[in-house]
Amino acid sequence: MGKKNQPSLESHVSGQSNKPLSRPAHALSYGQVIEETKCDPEDGLTLAEAKSRHDEYGPNDIGNEGGVQPGKILLRQVANAMTLVLILGMAVSFAIKSWIEGGVVTAIIILNVVIGFWQEFNAEKTMSSLRSLSSPTASAVRDGKTETIPTVEIVPGDLVEMKSGDTVPADVRLIEAVNFETDEALLTGESLPVLKDADATFEDDTGPGDRLNVAFSSSTVTKGRARGVVFATGMYTEIGTIAAALRQKGSRRRPVKRKPDGSAKPHRYAQAWTLTATDAIGHFLGVNVGTPLQKKLSRLALLLFGIAVICAIIVMAANSFVGEQDVIIYAVATGLSMIPASLIVVLTITMAAGTKRMVERHVIVRNLKSLEALGAVTDICSDKTGTLTQGKMVAKKAWIPAKGTYSVGTTDSPFNPTVGDLSFTAKPPRQIDFNNTNEDKPQTYEELLENNQHLVEYLKVASLANLAHVHETHNGDWNARGDPTEIAIQVFASRFDWNRLKYMQNDNPQWKQLAEFPFDSDVKKMSVIFEEVKSGEKHVFTKGAVERIIYSCDSIYHGDGVEPQEMTDETREDILRNMEALASLGLRVLALASKRWEGTVTKGEEIDRNGVEEHLTFRGLVGLYDPPRPESARSVRQCQKAGIQVHMLTGDHPGTARAIAGEVGILPSNMSTLSKDVADAMVMTATQFDKLSDDEIDNLPLLPLVIARCAPNTKVRMIDALHRRKCFAAMTGDGVNDSPSLKRADVGIGMGTGSDVAKDASDIVLTDDNFASILNAIEEGRRMFDNIQKFVLHLLAQNISQACTLLIGLAFKDSSNTSVFPLSPVEVMWIIMITSGIPDMGLGFEVAAPDILVRPPQDLKRGIFTLEIMVDMVVYGVWVTILCLCSFVLVLYAWGDGNLGSNCNDSYSADCDTVFRARATCFACLTWFSLFLAWQMVDLRRSFFRMQPGSKKYFTQWMFDVWRNKFLFFAIMAGFITIFPVLYIPVINDYVFKHKGISWEWGIVFIATILFFLGVESWKWGKRVFFRRRDAKKGTGRRGSIDLEQRVFSRYMSTGVSSDDEEKR
Repeated sequence: MGKKNQPSLESHVSGQSNKPLSRPAHALSYGQVIEETKCDPEDGLTLAEAKSRHDEYGPNDIGNEGGVQPGKILLRQVANAMTLVLILGMAVSFAIKSWIEGGVVTAIIILNVVIGFWQEFNAEKTMSSLRSLSSPTASAVRDGKTETIPTVEIVPGDLVEMKSGDTVPADVRLIEAVNFETDEALLTGESLPVLKDADATFEDDTGPGDRLNVAFSSSTVTKGRARGVVFATGMYTEIGTIAAALRQKGSRRRPVKRKPDGSAKPHRYAQAWTLTATDAIGHFLGVNVGTPLQKKLSRLALLLFGIAVICAIIVMAANSFVGEQDVIIYAVATGLSMIPASLIVVLTITMAAGTKRMVERHVIVRNLKSLEALGAVTDICSDKTGTLTQGKMVAKKAWIPAKGTYSVGTTDSPFNPTVGDLSFTAKPPRQIDFNNTNEDKPQTYEELLENNQHLVEYLKVASLANLAHVHETHNGDWNARGDPTEIAIQVFASRFDWNRLKYMQNDNPQWKQLAEFPFDSDVKKMSVIFEEVKSGEKHVFTKGAVERIIYSCDSIYHGDGVEPQEMTDETREDILRNMEALASLGLRVLALASKRWEGTVTKGEEIDRNGVEEHLTFRGLVGLYDPPRPESARSVRQCQKAGIQVHMLTGDHPGTARAIAGEVGILPSNMSTLSKDVADAMVMTATQFDKLSDDEIDNLPLLPLVIARCAPNTKVRMIDALHRRKCFAAMTGDGVNDSPSLKRADVGIGMGTGSDVAKDASDIVLTDDNFASILNAIEEGRRMFDNIQKFVLHLLAQNISQACTLLIGLAFKDSSNTSVFPLSPVEVMWIIMITSGIPDMGLGFEVAAPDILVRPPQDLKRGIFTLEIMVDMVVYGVWVTILCLCSFVLVLYAWGDGNLGSNCNDSYSADCDTVFRARATCFACLTWFSLFLAWQMVDLRRSFFRMQPGSKKYFTQWMFDVWRNKFLFFAIMAGFITIFPVLYIPVINDYVFKHKGISWEWGIVFIATILFFLGVESWKWGKRVFFRRRDAKKGTGRRGSIDLEQRVFSRYMSTGVSSDDEEKR
């Protein structure tokens, strides 16, 4: 974002805009700032104007620290353990004047560095773009709609909305501030939040800490909400002036432990220096930087380096430690055969490719560790609203105790209050048969409002205890901004011509807001204090959870009575029964209440919320329908097939939660037929769950599938309970209060529309807030984990085969008692780079296996090195070694004269012809086997010829499979093609590679290749039989034949029920 566009700040005055205003923004009224920045206070900037200003003023950032840095990437390619071994090999080769081998190693180093640099440079660019995607976002009004856009796209003149948990996107002159406080410690050092006042103005020279009408860029909203106009972005913000200080790098030197008086003994200095040196070496070797998997593979590389040294010593010992050139080179080649030179580069590329694919599937990775963790997730704790449901709420029912039940007909325009029929039934919800839709006759809102004071009082609460902004645009469309719940209630009020804007924002407003108490997840209520301008009367309007509101009310109207009646326990029970009737329809139910208020509001003074929200008069219930996303049920079912248990943790009523959970498959479809004990085990309220001690929770046979009326602390306790059961949990969250549970979860999943605080606490962010995207992330995590296993297995099996071939080859002694190479050093290096590194990159791009979401979650404790992988590594390595050595022996002894010649490791002669041809045969076999093994690694158990189990192409499916991954296909084809020049071009073959072109020996290569396939396919067949029998013994062998719902929920049932298929067995 650029340093090239950095502005000159020499003439910039604190508090001014990018393009100077008549006075600093804090010295002007908000109306003047709106006028001077040419901002529309209702519809904001148009998209075209926003783009124009972005081009004019540049991105809203304070410059970056160089972005992708090629110099550092190049240094990382050279300064690592793998390349260090190659450099040592090069140095030894040149030291003993083995110019060809030294030149080849040099070429390999250069090729490795160039390929690694290019791939990692692209990977860094990808990660850099992803970091920008996961950077803070802002709610800006564009073309009359509230859009969530990256903070860097905010421009002067933007109308922005901020709420608790948001990061202020730029320097903003406030227009409206309700209980709005920000944490400005980063800017001013003030530890306490600052209460803002939009109506105030200050002198030009007022310091930043006293500008109470300005919200500063990068400060965090700790309380309340506000709306304002951006006047300064990027380096022109207050935080931009201290950007240099913020970029100070921390020292990598370990501090010296000192006494209280500041002194330290000499051994403390030695300790600090030692730790610093250890850190530097660990950083150089990669064992203390990166993700857990990267660290593990760096340690593996270190282990292989040690094995390589041992192999080299064995070679020297087998030749009596003679200092001859060919022996030393053979020792170097044997050591290099154990070094997976491309391991770390391939891992980096695979992770970068994985994160890029996730973006395409609506998932932004903020923490690379989560890529490894996603495949191990056993439990998902998901919110309901907007994640499992569409987040497009419509008020369907309203119950006023004194009148009856109001209903809204079907509508496909949730923001348009003129679409959808209104009807009325003079019964409470619990007495209505909702299956009979013929009872209700459509009526106009004028008819319903006629002589209906109870409905008017209800609409006052619905409209005014509401922050949503619903309005009709100039072209007749309806736009809405705000929380989906409040939008739905505001649209319902607007159906009766009780839109909030009508009563508050014209020249003579009828109502004036005095105070606001925002929704709090602890009290589960939201209240406002309004003054009716005409009469001067003050009123409290409250909405919230039914269980909380009814205990804040002490009166209620019944029938047409003029005076309210006392709220009794029987009345509260009746209200709850009506709420449950609405909740059984899958509606989210809120209660509305109000009262006259005699208190006074003094600006700057705190009002006792408890006193305001008591002695209320109950006005009624509103039922909101938020339909499940069409893909939610399918995704939940797929999670269950993948061995992942889905839990719903929601703030909704248990009836609503149960209805939606049943619709999406979190609860079984036959809930109504289950015993109460079973149902209670599946569905709990937060009150019930939180009353249990940790020991009592641990004694529960199973944790609940649904927790209703969930509080933030309940989520934390649920995560802790899952951890105590050795589960690996993912948790979704979008609010400030969700941050503790997001941090506590193994994988914290933030929502793209959530608060910046929640996103900062998350490991991944869903850009579409969709539960299906969680499944996408898990699938990608498993795919990446599989691919890492594939290329590590291919790499290490190949290393084992090369090392074994070279070490066993020590037994072939010539007339001077010197070991004869079955493979020459240059051949070994060729195989390391051509048949290993590039195909392994292709394996990193492999698509997901067909059964990837049918297998159980991975075990992260064991990681990629499962027992199966380690046994495969040895079996494939040994099988390739046997075939290669057999091909060498057959050419040498079966069809050759067995003459090992003299000095055949160094140069070609007539006596060495058989050795050179045998070596070429061994090299051709190893090259082909390595390339074919890469294709065999595409699926570790399925046959190469039947990787797609459902395919009808019985004999040709493998052709489509090898073509599907084009990178791997062309990498393998390159390996096939390039073997011919190195076998047949004179000088290159006998002088460089120490082998000769072959003819009839190709018959041995072809037969050995057939045997290679037979061996690998037989091993895979044996594995399939073994795992099938093991699964049958464990009772998981017939998973597909048992009803999924029965399998998932059988643990919760009091008695197991077998499927028909099971009964027949």
